[in-house]
Amino acid sequence: MRLLSLSRSLPHSLILRRNMASATADPISPATTKLGWIGTGVMGSSMCSHLLKAGYTVTVFTRTKSKAQTLLSMGAHWADSPKSLASQSDVVFSIVGYPSDVRHVLLDPSSGAISGLRPGGAVVDMTTSDPSLALEIHSAAASAGSSSVDAPVSGGDRGARLAALSIFAGGDEAVVSRLTPLLTCLGRVYYMGAAGKGQFCKLANQVTIASTMVGLCEGLIYAHKAGLDLENYLTAISTGAAESKSLDLYGGRILKRDLEAGFYVNHFVKDLGICLRECQSMGLALPGLALAQQLYVSLQAHGEGNLGTQALILALERLNNVSIQPI
Repeated sequence: MRLLSLSRSLPHSLILRRNMASATADPISPATTKLGWIGTGVMGSSMCSHLLKAGYTVTVFTRTKSKAQTLLSMGAHWADSPKSLASQSDVVFSIVGYPSDVRHVLLDPSSGAISGLRPGGAVVDMTTSDPSLALEIHSAAASAGSSSVDAPVSGGDRGARLAALSIFAGGDEAVVSRLTPLLTCLGRVYYMGAAGKGQFCKLANQVTIASTMVGLCEGLIYAHKAGLDLENYLTAISTGAAESKSLDLYGGRILKRDLEAGFYVNHFVKDLGICLRECQSMGLALPGLALAQQLYVSLQAHGEGNLGTQALILALERLNNVSIQPI
């Protein structure tokens, strides 16, 4: 009786969180936890496959059903809307293209996942998106008696395939802790703080990558102009201070002229645009970020937005009227 009378004096939001915690008391496991997965692109399909291989029951939704065929053949179930998917799931994951897509699949009042999620459920958005949207999702989920985590990832297509992604999680720490058995099927989890902080961390990650990619491509252009053997050059610098994940992931691809997307130029431009808007609101001047964004926009202007981020080499080749021949 004491607990009941105490709950009457608590704010409504705290009561919702308490009810959510009670509803999600069962530990996460393949036997007790049903999952939903929205988005089966370059990374999403690989990520979802790890959860299927771990024995979880997974229902999937994507705008084009044929793109989910690999997962369906692995035993995933199909839902015809995010709302239907959520009604069959305890935890719903989303990894889609743009903030507008996130808003549609999660917040649409008639078909969005949150409108179909059962009390005590959780939404994990792994799309790189606006921190303000993460806060909006967190509020909407709490109002529905559920929870949300913003958990964008870094590591590209290879990290997705190898379940070696870095996952930047924002939200209630207890919720993130509870969902960690699921997230560790996909990579390593870093708790960054309250709702929206996962997105802020990913955007800072993109700022770092943007200038690193410019440096990688400029170094290759310089070494080419100097007449160096580029394969030997990359091997030589990979063990020194220039060593980086970008060099490791993309240096060899650039030399082979493999510009296939592990992460699309179009999506990177979206990320950098979000970063620049956040910089404006923060009063920050990050000239390296601005330069990288403009170079990537130039790729879009040449119809190269569906190539991978390593296609930045094309923009710098055009600036210098050179062409690195594939090995």
